[in-house]
Amino acid sequence: MARATRPISWIKSAKNDFDKFPIEAQARCLAALTMAAEGAKADIAKPFKGLGSGLFEIALPFRGNAYRAVYAVQIGEEIWVLHAFQKKSTQGIKTPRHEVELIASRLKMLKEMLE
Repeated sequence: MARATRPISWIKSAKNDFDKFPIEAQARCLAALTMAAEGAKADIAKPFKGLGSGLFEIALPFRGNAYRAVYAVQIGEEIWVLHAFQKKSTQGIKTPRHEVELIASRLKMLKEMLE
């Protein structure tokens, strides 16, 4: 029996930021999100640490840049994309603190909205 595909929903500002990614980067991220919606995990997705379980980060190196999309799989029926950004490496592999704080605030807001 085929597994039901969960809908993918976006925090509006995350979608606006994602729409600025190059088309090819968008396509690769959307493929990874589709895999998540189908209950699988793409090879470019990894758990996002530090804000609890159920968060994943798509880490996409693309033409010398690094693109990220963070999504939640444990909130409601949907896959929620909380944040999308181009990572400008100032701290090596680590996600900059202001990005983590933004993800945390959007996660909190989403949970409150869906309660």
